[in-house]
Amino acid sequence: MIEAYLEDLENRISEEVEETLWQEWVAFTDDQFEGQLFSPRRTAPSAPGLDWPHPLVNDTLDDQNQMLLQQLETCSKALARASGEILCVRCNYGTGILPSLFGVEPFIMEPELDTLPTNRPLPGGADALKQLLDKGIPDLNHGFGGKTLEMGQRFQALFDVYPKVRRHVHIYHPDLQGPMDICELLCGSDLFLALIEREELIRSTLTLITETYIEFMNAWTHLVPFQNEHSVHWAMLHQGHIMLRDDSAMNLSPEMFRAFIQPFDQRLLSEFGGGGLHFCGKGDHFLPAAKEMEGLHAVNLSQPEYNDMERVFQATVDHGIQVIGLSRQAAEEALSRGRDLRGRLHCW
Repeated sequence: MIEAYLEDLENRISEEVEETLWQEWVAFTDDQFEGQLFSPRRTAPSAPGLDWPHPLVNDTLDDQNQMLLQQLETCSKALARASGEILCVRCNYGTGILPSLFGVEPFIMEPELDTLPTNRPLPGGADALKQLLDKGIPDLNHGFGGKTLEMGQRFQALFDVYPKVRRHVHIYHPDLQGPMDICELLCGSDLFLALIEREELIRSTLTLITETYIEFMNAWTHLVPFQNEHSVHWAMLHQGHIMLRDDSAMNLSPEMFRAFIQPFDQRLLSEFGGGGLHFCGKGDHFLPAAKEMEGLHAVNLSQPEYNDMERVFQATVDHGIQVIGLSRQAAEEALSRGRDLRGRLHCW
């Protein structure tokens, strides 16, 4: 069954169309785009040759075939719409991949919500972090870790049989969040008092999380090596290799960002050749600190309506950092007030 859908993609992928789109993205990523809003599209749609199913998220968590179909369906839709999305797939197990290595209980959403799982914090909150520190880096195959690595191998093995799929459908790295986000997922809302009252405990935990991230990413890249200085994430291209998440930072001051997030994010950016940063919610207050990090090449924010976008642009496009995946409405609002986006803004 899987082979039929891979054959469908193989037959529909145009080498010329995909290479043209790729080169447009590379030019933008390399700061060679001369317009204001970068929003590429394929030159022609490519309709599916069979009916594609839509597996629900919960059905994919324990079934590799369903995971394959779910991820490949996004590629089929991109071809059918002639969108500007780079064809890509990932091992789609949600934010709980790294926390699951430490023994948290997964929290699976109701099936009809069709959304990714997360996890419950460790019993005991911040007190439980001491036990993690005593144990050190956990088994990388625990929880969703083993499933993620096995799924990466499955993608590689299947794609090897289809030359155009292998070349043009990119396997991007799984969602490992960022050190502070993982820390919050492990200890829950206890984190916010612990940042003040138990600073050394949190620093030690962040160090352990960062070292675990490095170990897991090294295991991942052994299976799915980085291809060049560019990486695909969420169907977009950016310089560097990792996409950090700093959702928890919206609750912290710029000073706390510099103290508890910047050093650990910087270590990961340095370890893996730079990359991008994603956040949900409000982040304009910490972006001036984030832009200080060496190797930060791109920022993706999902809710511009919660941000002072002028502050965002001052800390990104004015500083040589690209904004990718911005909503068209937010991008056009910036243009309407005469904002020079310096050719560094991608919108859908």
